Amino acid sequence: MESVTHHDRETTYRVSDRGGSGPALLCVHGSGGNHGVWKSQFRLGDERPIVALDLSGHGESTDIDADPGYETLSAYADDVLAVARETDAGFFAGNSLGGAILVHMALERDEFTPDGLILAGTGAKLAVLDDLLVWLEEDFDRALEFLHAPDRFLHEPDERLVELSREAMHEAGQAVTYRDFRTSHEFDERDRVSNIEVPALAIVGEHDQLTPPWYHEFLADEMPQADLAIVDDAAHLAMLERPGPFNAAVSEFLDSV
Repeated sequence: MESVTHHDRETTYRVSDRGGSGPALLCVHGSGGNHGVWKSQFRLGDERPIVALDLSGHGESTDIDADPGYETLSAYADDVLAVARETDAGFFAGNSLGGAILVHMALERDEFTPDGLILAGTGAKLAVLDDLLVWLEEDFDRALEFLHAPDRFLHEPDERLVELSREAMHEAGQAVTYRDFRTSHEFDERDRVSNIEVPALAIVGEHDQLTPPWYHEFLADEMPQADLAIVDDAAHLAMLERPGPFNAAVSEFLDSV
């Protein structure tokens, strides 16, 4: 793992560079996750450098003292910008909360000028079920059980992938994971997302119940240069569950920009 220090904290990230050319693709994980959710996208390192970071409080990155909502979203945006500067990233992919961070940056940060965005398992609004928010705060095990049921994180939960996801969320911890989901819950840019005019790909697993396909249809309809891709036999973590077709759609998009 490599790291960059900014705003009195350290943000860690991993790079896969197998001699590919062009601007790097920087990948941003979702709530309670870490860079490992993008492990299968490192295969794209033959085409261009692939970077995946751990947001503050996740993986090996230093945590922040921030309230859920805009304050947390802004701090996470600082993490992404710091890693982007270190790695010369031009393209950005975000899953779930990671996608919300990229939308926030595109709307709020003048210094953020991406060549293209990949919005995976995300939306312009990310409301979270009230019961899930309660479980995340009061009964973490029940929350994890809910999230790893069929057609939520994974279409057909594979024990190996479930363990990878659970381990990341336990490592982040209950407080950080709750902060993430609460931040997602407060995120709503439906009225402004049409102002994002960079090339974009809205990509989703066909069975995703957390951020269903119509969320991505909305993005593709509202954003002037956005296309839609649906990954068969996958749910919320399509990049992890069906890396072959997910990577093919990403490569096609990147080649088209």
